[in-house]
Amino acid sequence: MHKTMLVTGGGRGIGAAVAKAAARQGYAVCVNYLRNGQAAEALVDEIARAGGRAVAVQADVSRQDAAERLFRAVDETLGPLDVLVNNAGMLDSCRVEDMDEERLERIFRANVYSMFLCARQAVRRMSTRFGGRGGAIVNLSSVASRLGGLAGGSHYAATKGAIDSFTLALAKEVGAEGIRVNAVRPGLIQTDIHDVHGGQAAMETLARTTPLQRSGAPQEVAEAVLWLASPAASYVHGTVVDVAGGR
Repeated sequence: MHKTMLVTGGGRGIGAAVAKAAARQGYAVCVNYLRNGQAAEALVDEIARAGGRAVAVQADVSRQDAAERLFRAVDETLGPLDVLVNNAGMLDSCRVEDMDEERLERIFRANVYSMFLCARQAVRRMSTRFGGRGGAIVNLSSVASRLGGLAGGSHYAATKGAIDSFTLALAKEVGAEGIRVNAVRPGLIQTDIHDVHGGQAAMETLARTTPLQRSGAPQEVAEAVLWLASPAASYVHGTVVDVAGGR
């Protein structure tokens, strides 16, 4: 019996690395994306050429109706959900004195609302309380949640702190219902999300301050995500794993 994984924000970066790693392990994968359908479809084609099964579904998971539509699409195309990887999110830079309500709401919707709305749908499908067969939820946080992030990133760090707390709280809610909930806290990872802070060159300068003196690759984060989703982590629950080179 195959297993099904949904990766939100899965068209590029860490999400794409998770989707490819999952497909190699035999998961049927739903690659959710917001805007870049071309990248998501290219990823699905790559997985198919390697013998895997994947679909791409557009949905703004920060909105309840879109999240519901996404999960219905997974039900219809891939079957019962086993793993949700809550990866969708955004990075932004703005000092507090320049922050307005619209900007604050946008990042909390993208980074926090999306986690709640997708977890809501996943629990309704996975929980033994609702007749499900159990499963796993892995949330993507950031070391910004405990380090405060870079200058101008207080709102981003706050969203990631919320994700850490949400992970622990949700784990307590659904652990007895067959669902394990954990999170991964990446550090400086080689993706284009860092363009807002000066791009990869700036990130490499910062990376030399880590104990490993380098930035990480998306594949290294994906390995941690897939481990947390797997039976090998069957007694790991309510935990946040740092993948940050020692920071």
